[in-house]
Amino acid sequence: MLPKPRKIKSVYLDNAATTKMDPRVFACMKPYFENKFGNPSALYKLGREANGAINDARRTVAQIIHALPENIIFTGSGTESDNMAVFGITRAHLAQGRHIITTPIEHHAVLHAVEDLKKDGFEITFLPVDKNGLVNSNDVIKAIRPDTILISIMYANNEMGAIAPIAEIGRELLKYRKAHNTVYPFFHTDACQAASYLELDVEKLHVDLLTINGSKIYGPKGVGILYLRRGVKIKPMIVGGSQERKLRASTENVPGIIGLAKAIELTQTAREKESKRVRDLSLYLWKKLQIISDIKLNGPEIGEKRLPNNLNVTFLNVEGEALLLYLDEYGVMCSTGSACTSESLEPSHVLRAMGLPYEYAHGSLRFSFGKDNTKSEIDYLIKYLPKIVEILREMSPVKIGIKKHAQYK
Repeated sequence: MLPKPRKIKSVYLDNAATTKMDPRVFACMKPYFENKFGNPSALYKLGREANGAINDARRTVAQIIHALPENIIFTGSGTESDNMAVFGITRAHLAQGRHIITTPIEHHAVLHAVEDLKKDGFEITFLPVDKNGLVNSNDVIKAIRPDTILISIMYANNEMGAIAPIAEIGRELLKYRKAHNTVYPFFHTDACQAASYLELDVEKLHVDLLTINGSKIYGPKGVGILYLRRGVKIKPMIVGGSQERKLRASTENVPGIIGLAKAIELTQTAREKESKRVRDLSLYLWKKLQIISDIKLNGPEIGEKRLPNNLNVTFLNVEGEALLLYLDEYGVMCSTGSACTSESLEPSHVLRAMGLPYEYAHGSLRFSFGKDNTKSEIDYLIKYLPKIVEILREMSPVKIGIKKHAQYK
């Protein structure tokens, strides 16, 4: 076994799962845990202060994404926002139809929601993606039927970083609606992974609903946003109060909302500079990994069609879970896929949908960089990773060469 270093570093390379809270975000939130703790629905000063802070946060978010404050619905998570979009639209527009268009590589917050709707008689069209995980905008438009009420396609994939042509799809959808004199179908995108690195201007994206959460952008966990274009009606999933335009009952998470607004503001301000920095880290790691044989980059090449902080790599003849656990012994934290399915031993549904063989999907690791990562951390990883791969391959009963699946290289 590879000897452990005298001092084990802590190297966090799983920022696609969740991020460390920015101290500036926590500083904004702290007063609302302590002195400004009022219920925003209360009429006295303490309540009015909390309500005013929520309104300020709503205006901040709206300005960043080029929307109106009343378009912003605060939720309890990105998953809830995705569910709210899918279930909210379908329940409010049943008279129009029961057909939904999506892709097989969506987050499970969307996939499980649409699968659940099948029980109520909905038909789901899963558009194919290419070997890089990209959907064709023409395929989206061709799949629309008179009874299609919702299209849901994620902005950037959480597992292998492919950036969908959301603006292009949105433009083509506008043409379709105009030609058919209809407001349907509505267009939703999950932008949770995109929020730190891509533009969020909803007018340029031409979306009707957009999901963001706090935990992926150095903000708090347990808070999210659903952008809802003016005139688009949804039915609430949580009832019992008049909060959030009567669309999401429950006492608002005031500190979380304040923190989320600040996090979006900070990440969008630093977006271009930070995107370049983490892309350089991705390129640096990918170059260093070339000393290991039989590896493959999953998803698009490092560049415009890929999130700059995402590197998903297959190590053939190695179980991804074993590799992850070995790296953890050296203080390196990464992922075998999306965080929400980390307890599953099944290979990534995303990589399988891209046509990768079972053994490719099972041997994949996702390295995702954040604002605190450095080249020295990559050097630390590379000091041990090649030997760990070698040890695990010696233990593997089956040897599969990359030439066997040359079409995936």
